[in-house]
Amino acid sequence: MSLFRDDGVVLRTQKLGEADRIITLLTRNHGRVRAVARGVRRTKSKFGARLEPFSHVDVQFFARGSELIGRGLPLCTQSETIAPYGGGIVTDYARYTAGTAMLETAERFTDHEGEPAVQQYLLLVGGLRTLANGEHEPHLILDAFLLRSLAVNGYAPSFSSCAKCGMPGPNRFFSVAAGGSVCVDCRVPGSVVPSMEALGLLGALLTGDWETADACEARHVREGSGLVSAYLHWHLERGLRSLRYVEKTT
Repeated sequence: MSLFRDDGVVLRTQKLGEADRIITLLTRNHGRVRAVARGVRRTKSKFGARLEPFSHVDVQFFARGSELIGRGLPLCTQSETIAPYGGGIVTDYARYTAGTAMLETAERFTDHEGEPAVQQYLLLVGGLRTLANGEHEPHLILDAFLLRSLAVNGYAPSFSSCAKCGMPGPNRFFSVAAGGSVCVDCRVPGSVVPSMEALGLLGALLTGDWETADACEARHVREGSGLVSAYLHWHLERGLRSLRYVEKTT
């Protein structure tokens, strides 16, 4: 029997029995963790209010063996709020749908429970903080998060140099399968010809150039979002369920 303590972001919750929940978190040191939180669905439970999606919490787990992730689910026995990001997200539809897509993305990129994913964790915390504070348009924050999640998981797209031969850009063609921008000699069937403004926007989102991103016209933002969605779909092998609702707000 062992106690573990970690920081985490609540990704989702599931009902269990009459009063319990299974809480899925992305933690700093243990990656994705599923744990049982007992009694949190009771109306007077302050413990349960801290374990809602988007919450950044300090959590204590109780596991029956020497490892947090074993044969059975650990118990979530205590939690303290670090930052209640949900308060600034759930009251706004655009922020909520973008935030939900971010949570789903973080869960999809952390397939194996118990494996540390520190960069993904830090990206999620920073993205939710920015979203809750309303620092930029929600769909821009989401696209930046998706691109950086792809990058930290080894799928960074190229938006200037050719993804196949390295020819300096700008290059006019874009191929999801090839890894981004491609030159005329490396162009493959299915390549598209996006506007230079859309490619510039995506490059700015990937590198954190918010001055360029915030000034981009809406038509180029929509075009860029389509490229991000297609690229993410290719590497995850299926799309995000929550992304269809985000697209309605752009």
